[in-house]
Order: sequence, then C-alpha cells, then structure tokens
Amino acid sequence: MAREQDRWTAPSEAVADLIRAGVTSVLDAPTEWLDDMNRAVMHPSGMEQVIGDRALLAVALRINEGNLRHWAESNLSRPGARVSVNITDESTTFIRDLVRRGFDSGALDSFRTGQNSAWQRWMQICFGLTDDPVLLRELLEVTSASIATFVDDTVAELAGQIDVARAELAGDTHAQRRAAVALILEGAPIAPARAAVQLQYSIEGPQIALVLYGDAGVGPDDLEEACEAVMLASGATRRLTVLAGAAELWVWLPTGQLVVESVLAAHPRVRVSAGSPGRDREGFRRSHFEALAGRELLTRFGSSAQFATYDDLALPALMADDLTRLDEFIAQTLGDLAVADHSLIESMRTWFAAGCNASAAAARMYTHRNTVVRHVARAQELLPRPLMVNSVAVAAALEVLRWRG
Repeated sequence: MAREQDRWTAPSEAVADLIRAGVTSVLDAPTEWLDDMNRAVMHPSGMEQVIGDRALLAVALRINEGNLRHWAESNLSRPGARVSVNITDESTTFIRDLVRRGFDSGALDSFRTGQNSAWQRWMQICFGLTDDPVLLRELLEVTSASIATFVDDTVAELAGQIDVARAELAGDTHAQRRAAVALILEGAPIAPARAAVQLQYSIEGPQIALVLYGDAGVGPDDLEEACEAVMLASGATRRLTVLAGAAELWVWLPTGQLVVESVLAAHPRVRVSAGSPGRDREGFRRSHFEALAGRELLTRFGSSAQFATYDDLALPALMADDLTRLDEFIAQTLGDLAVADHSLIESMRTWFAAGCNASAAAARMYTHRNTVVRHVARAQELLPRPLMVNSVAVAAALEVLRWRG
C-alpha cells in the first residue's frame, strides 16, 4: 500500500506549469518578502525570549527560510504534492534549546503566523500568473492544501519532538542547574550549602562571571573548549557552566584574576564578556549581570572585539543610549583621525591610557618612544580641533571607537 504522503491528486498540466512558475518566484524572492515573513513568525506572544537571544533568533530565522525554500523546491519537482517535513539537525537542536528555556508546544504558533504571511504573498504571485478564473481557482485550491498540510505536518512533528525533549530534560542535571542559578540571580535566599549541592559549585569565595558566545556557526562544543582553556589558564580548577542559548554559555570561575586574550588566539570565532571580580553570593550575581551587560553592549556596537571586561566598557556604556549621536560625537571630535590607520589610533589610545607619557606608552606597546611621539604629532594634524583644548573629548572618543564596529 502506498504511504499517505505518496497519494495525491495531480493538478492539471496547465496548473502544474503555473505552480512551477510561481515557486520559481518564491525561490528568487526579494529580501523584503523574507523580512515580512520573519517578522510574522516572531510576532506571537511568548517569543520575546527568542527575539532577545540573537543566536537563537538567527537559528529560528534560518529554519523559517529553510522551510519556505523546502516547500518551494518540492513543488518545483512535484507541483501540488504533499511536501515532506523539513527536519534537520539544526531544527532538532533548536527544539531542545527551546525546551531548556521553558517553551512548550505553544511556541509552534509562530508557524501559523508564518503560514498566513506566506499565503498572502503566494496569492499575490498567483494573481499575477493568470487571469483565467478556472485555472486560478484550481491553482489556489491545490496550493492552499499543499501549504496547510505542510505546516500541519511540520507542527505535528515538532510538537512530538518537544514532548520527547521535555521528557528527556525532566531528569537533566543541566536543566536543574540552570533553574538553581536562575533562583540565585533573582535573589532567592538559597543557603550556600544547598546551592553547592545543587550546582556542584560553591557561591562562596572569589567569583568572576563570563559570558561566552560566538560568530555564526559556533556551537556549544566550541564554547566549551574555549571555556576549559580559559579556566586552566586562569588557574581555576573548577567552574560552573550553564548553557544559556543556542551558542551562549554563562560561566563562573572561583578566582580573582582572568587570563583570556592569549587563550582566545586559538579560538578566533569565540567571544568573551567578563564581569568584575567579586565575592560570595553578591559577587556571583553582580559579576554575571555585568558580563551580560557587556555582551549586550558589544552586540549593539557591532564590535569585533573578542574580549572585554566590565571596566573596559564602563565609559562606552554611559554614552551608548543613542548610537547615532555617539557616532556623530566620534566623527566631530576625531575628524580624519577616526579613519586613520589602526596603529596610529591604538598608539594614541595607549598614550592617553599611559597618562600622556610617550615613554610609558612605548613600553606598553613594545615600540620605540620616537614612534609614539611621531604618532601623537600626526594625530594632532588630523584632529579638527587642537588636542590641548579638547584632550578629554578626544580620549573619550578614542575609547568608544575601540569598541564601535
């Protein structure tokens, strides 16, 4: 007996040709079409966590666009036929990540809103393909059934995966650890001894929090490898690690010092934001929130920096409310210096950090004092106002420019 998905009533040849022509338009869809559908998918209530997690959002949008392309390519080869569910390793990982973050099958409502947006676009395509009422009616009936069935099958399959993932994670120590961490971060009065049992990590003593994340394509294994290297280089013998997103780790180390930048040279696609050192429960909480704030600021700035500490970002954070005005401040203050060679800009920033002492700056940069002196002279030629009357603003602009993408 043929499987149900193999039983389908073929459309007329004329409508099959129209479907092929229509899905060719879908496969060549302009960016604004995809943007509209992506906005629709993220619209349902409860999707705020996804929108707020850039890595998770990127995966969701790739899956959304992949489903659209899968449906179109299937109809290109078999017009009007039932389309198989497009389950990939990425979508399976995505479902498990949603479950870890507390989502249930209600999150799948986004597929319905995506279906409505796609149908509106598809109807516009159909009305542009033919004005024959008989062909148009058949075209709409066939493709409406195809789209609806594809979405129904997809939702049913993913709902099943969610149920399985929820059952598996019910006894997952990682999920339990994340829940315990959330309580501590919220200020719940959990005794340190109880927290140590639940976390297998003590929240007493020195604490430094990190957020590790990465460029596109970086996964949990890449982050874990970099995290282990940072822990060992920093002299710590243990750590607390929570998988916080599709490509994001929250980490705590029981140490008062970090060694990060030299380690990250071997992990060029991994980025780290660190809070300031603290002690005990409040240090555990404060350092984490600082690391999160740093990660968000670097993302807003479009920074390419691999590593930043809370202290590094204190000044830029105060100036980050309006990025347009911030960029205007940089341009007006630095003039041509803002687009000068990186070595010149870095030399000036280090000179300011060294108290405007050329010898001290040269020592920090492992260069000759005369090189720094020449750079300072050249920078003064590029500045729109004399350095001696605008040095504070120039120093601030250079520091922000260091992090601004």
